[in-house]
Amino acid sequence: MANQPGRIKLATFSLMLVITLPGSTTAQTRAPVDVQSLGPQVGERVPDFRLPDQNGQIRTLESIMGPNGAMMLFHRSANWWPYCKAQLVELQDRLEELTAAGIGIAAISYDSEEILVAFAELRGITYPLLSDDDSAVIRDYGILNTVAAEAIGPDANDPDVIADVPRYVAASVFDSPALRRTINGTPFPGTFVLDARGRVTSRYFEEFYRERSSTATVMLKSGIGLSPIEAIRGTTAQLKFTAYPSNTIVTNGMRFSLVLEVEPNPGMHVYAPGAEELGYRVIGFNMASSDFVRYEPIQYPESEIYHFEPLDEFVPAYQGPF
Repeated sequence: MANQPGRIKLATFSLMLVITLPGSTTAQTRAPVDVQSLGPQVGERVPDFRLPDQNGQIRTLESIMGPNGAMMLFHRSANWWPYCKAQLVELQDRLEELTAAGIGIAAISYDSEEILVAFAELRGITYPLLSDDDSAVIRDYGILNTVAAEAIGPDANDPDVIADVPRYVAASVFDSPALRRTINGTPFPGTFVLDARGRVTSRYFEEFYRERSSTATVMLKSGIGLSPIEAIRGTTAQLKFTAYPSNTIVTNGMRFSLVLEVEPNPGMHVYAPGAEELGYRVIGFNMASSDFVRYEPIQYPESEIYHFEPLDEFVPAYQGPF
């Protein structure tokens, strides 16, 4: 799946709440969790599986594949976790576009078939919701969340465990005996984008349990076709631009994108990152500060090298649409 020309994700936003828990230190500590290193990495083939969906049909890796690959979403629960529920509903909203792009879809959790049936009926979910009720596939993929078990086990006072709880579990879990018993089978939530051979082309795992990359953002960053919603357009003497958000409705913890498409006018070029070292003004994207969103760094596409012959300079620049 090649990246779409002329399209770039410029910023992502998400609401973040960090809760700290008191605890004593112990002599022995274990390394903090690194979710980016867990599970299949880019270029690796994901394990096969056999799991029932909400209709009782057995699904495998091959059966969920579209002509151009698949999007596999691992989530905590469609029963008790609102951030997962919102993510699953948004995925349904993008089903038509993903199908048109030749991408299959599946969402996997430790929920029972009964829970998935109820959620699918309530929210109109038509793509496969797969029940890994013994977490065997979650373990096979190497993304089992063990922090909750550690937090109620003999290592509960380990400072690294204490630090990981508010990032990967939720302090409220320990107020509910039922959740405390059952959350041990949940995965670290994340999304794998696969090619038609089942190899990972991109993956999206967050560092905070309440955050999720929107499906639209995953599509943009993965080069999957996305129909822009209403955009803002502008022109200057040097260029034309179009700006639009990936989502019209966002929820707490959702990472969404603002996209800026730029078309230099004939005979014009725009300086890219790196040109500031030669004293040139690089294109940028600025927003007013906010108490409700966190701005992530702008992501630029690869630039070309422009040869400015009068000074014999080689400068990073964009001469075509980007």
